[in-house]
Amino acid sequence: MRLCISPMTTAPSTPTYGELTNQGASTNIAWHHTSVDRAAHAQQRGHRSAILWFTGLSGAGKSTLANAVNSALFERGLACYVLDGDNIRHGLCKDLGFSDAAREENIRRIGEVSKLFLDAGVVVLTAFVSPFKADRDKARALVDAGDFIEIHCAADLNVCEERDTKGLYAKARAGEIKEFTGISSPYEAPESPELRVDTGSQTLEQSVEQVLAYLAAEGVIPQAN
Repeated sequence: MRLCISPMTTAPSTPTYGELTNQGASTNIAWHHTSVDRAAHAQQRGHRSAILWFTGLSGAGKSTLANAVNSALFERGLACYVLDGDNIRHGLCKDLGFSDAAREENIRRIGEVSKLFLDAGVVVLTAFVSPFKADRDKARALVDAGDFIEIHCAADLNVCEERDTKGLYAKARAGEIKEFTGISSPYEAPESPELRVDTGSQTLEQSVEQVLAYLAAEGVIPQAN
């Protein structure tokens, strides 16, 4: 079956572009308003979009929990996607190291990408150490109140180092990895996250249920049948 699309013969009655602006080094650019907005996505899919920002030390279970929640949302037929810290560094952020400045830029990019997923009507789950409060606050400031849900995976350093799922703590202790969060670089734990999950002692199933219960209570996703 061929899909035939008629050419546009008349200009739209309302402008699809905003005013020309300068953004950083980009000059004379205008925001193009899409034909399907976030509200339309939500109405069609039956759920809100949101940014679930999983933060915590390496080995705290951010990626594990984010993917488990993602699977649970998918099974309910919801639009969802995981942005994983290591995966992002295979492409979008492979030019960045782990200095404080590079970490800041890494989180800036993820904040902007997450905002696009939000606009597309998707529940986006980000799993990044994101050690600095100021960087997380900047990501939060990109979106409206209620759209950014900070989830602290609160396993303490001893638990994370015992797990050492990638062998990184051993390398950091041996001096093979510089600027490693929790060892030679600080982690600024959230003071008042939307959700604190004790991934150091809870089972994965308990942690998933805690996140899903919060999302349902906040009206992001429908209540389970």
